[in-house]
Amino acid sequence: MLSRSLLLAALLLAPAAFAQDDHAKSIEAWRAARVARLTAPDSWLTLVGRHLLAPGDNSLGTESDNSIRLAVGPPYLATVTLAADGTLTLTPAPSAFLAANGVPVHRPVPLVWQGDEPTRVTFGSANFHVMRRGEGLYLRVRDTEAASRVHFAGLDYFPIDPAWRIEAAWVPFDPVRQVGITNMIGVTEPAPVPGKAVFTRDGRTVELLPIDEGGEDLFFVLTDLTAGEETYGASRFLYAPKPKPGETKLILDFNRLQNPPCAFTAFATCPLPPKENRMPFRVTAGEKNYRGAH
Repeated sequence: MLSRSLLLAALLLAPAAFAQDDHAKSIEAWRAARVARLTAPDSWLTLVGRHLLAPGDNSLGTESDNSIRLAVGPPYLATVTLAADGTLTLTPAPSAFLAANGVPVHRPVPLVWQGDEPTRVTFGSANFHVMRRGEGLYLRVRDTEAASRVHFAGLDYFPIDPAWRIEAAWVPFDPVRQVGITNMIGVTEPAPVPGKAVFTRDGRTVELLPIDEGGEDLFFVLTDLTAGEETYGASRFLYAPKPKPGETKLILDFNRLQNPPCAFTAFATCPLPPKENRMPFRVTAGEKNYRGAH
């Protein structure tokens, strides 16, 4: 039997042990959900092209004489025409089968790129839509049978460590600040930053700036001294629940640090961290370098 002192010690330690166990289980569940998202048919792993549209006619297809050579699809797929007023028209090639938002296309149709639901053009296992980056319009091309998805190598992590679940002070900005965020293709655009998360680690105080993308979480683009070695060199991402009005604390669980899409594909346009988010110490938590090819 346990002695009275050992039993008392066990009872005192039990809540902390259970809390750590619950934390580890939540991280494991989060990791499983992340893999499910990454391997989904519309995930970042399916990206196979990012092409800048030129004014006028842009012929699309896998043959080399197209103005935009696709990685997948028929030799001649379609022509996308960019008018001077920014409107787009899709004209299918005579022998190609494609659909716009699920409707087969046999004659010229408009392509919508503004808003949250741009026209999605499908052909075989692939699809594309038009997106804006800076002043340019780009085709974003996906293929559900992309090698990066079919041969996904899995994810590697640092050990789960509850010490990297940090309670930071939350300092809201009134009004919300606009901070220039530069992406991987060199385009800088303003992003809303509603406040800063402040904490001290290894004797260093950092003040991290999150982007408000409009959802329930704040979005942090970060880097630290593991970058380029154990972790992806450009950045890692972290999401944290938004503080409610009047709250002064924010939980940053660095065990949930994840690689940006650019760690898996050359065709994403990931944001780079602002200077405030370059942490001057090693964060040995979260996702490590991706071991697969891209």
